[in-house]
Amino acid sequence: MNEMSKKATSDRTRRRGKVNVDKVTLAHGAGGKAMRDLIDDAFLDAFGEPDDGVLEDQARLLMSDLSAQGDRLALTTDSFVVDPLFFPGGNIGTLAVAGTVNDLAVSGAKPLYLTCGMIIEEGLPVETLRRVARSMQETAEKAGVRIITGDTKVVHHGAADKLFINTAGIGVIPEGLDISSANAKPGDVVIVNGVLGDHGAAILNARGDLALEADIESDCGPLNGLIDAIINICPEVRSIRDATRGGIASVLNEVAEDSRVGVLLNEQSIPMRAEVTGVCEILGLDPLYLANEGKIVVVVPGDMSDAVLQAMRTHEDGQDSVVIGKICEAPAGTVVMETLFGGRRVVDMLVGEQLPRIC
Repeated sequence: MNEMSKKATSDRTRRRGKVNVDKVTLAHGAGGKAMRDLIDDAFLDAFGEPDDGVLEDQARLLMSDLSAQGDRLALTTDSFVVDPLFFPGGNIGTLAVAGTVNDLAVSGAKPLYLTCGMIIEEGLPVETLRRVARSMQETAEKAGVRIITGDTKVVHHGAADKLFINTAGIGVIPEGLDISSANAKPGDVVIVNGVLGDHGAAILNARGDLALEADIESDCGPLNGLIDAIINICPEVRSIRDATRGGIASVLNEVAEDSRVGVLLNEQSIPMRAEVTGVCEILGLDPLYLANEGKIVVVVPGDMSDAVLQAMRTHEDGQDSVVIGKICEAPAGTVVMETLFGGRRVVDMLVGEQLPRIC
């Protein structure tokens, strides 16, 4: 990590420091021994050191290794401010890695490397940092990526809410792939890889303000393996989007607008847990706009939909995949849903924010 690199020597046997206090202090961000000990204890113990044992101010990547895997780089960045830090199904560290990996993978890229920037509020328990870092590494290993550089800052108590994480991700897109929200065509089919809205409902329930007795876990997780399975069976896949903030409604509105097509959804086909719909009914929320962190919306040619659906269902992250709609010529730029009552309604882009600090 950036400051990490200034605190370590090239001696692979260097004894790592240890934090001997319970909470983070401003000294842990001041650039001295306390900061080195925090980096050693919370981050290097989880992420490991470079293969050559040398920590510089930057990670150094061989261009030959990257170019051997494709002809374009994919670069993404994201910040995570979720409240609470820990929730059923994951935590801010799980979310940071999975969200960044998925942002790369939906382009068809093979995710390879991540950065990790931590903004820590003075007084945060050190054990919280350790838990978050371990979760990040576990999720990175599951996704087959490496966390290779980063940064640590400590701010005064009250200047941030416990912990914020910024990430960037690098991946390589194989030659010949063209996956974009502007590629949808009439006759294409829309598929999702399982029940929707779990993450948004889980975060809302975890905040405890409403005393709801719903047992809902976030679907947070990396989906690059599932996306690989889709591309292997259907390289001509039109569009893949992860339905995070704004839910499937916002994602499909972007597809409709970018491709100048219509999207027709079937409400009866949209998979959702009774607990999630119940929470939405109580609070007056529309579940189509709830955030997901382990769900993708896939648009494929109609004649490939059965093969893609079968490939998705054989993967652990796509066992409940279903077709929820199709692409039409008109009304261009609009998403329409056939309701359970036999009518139709327009599904607009989300206006405002249903739930703040969801990721």
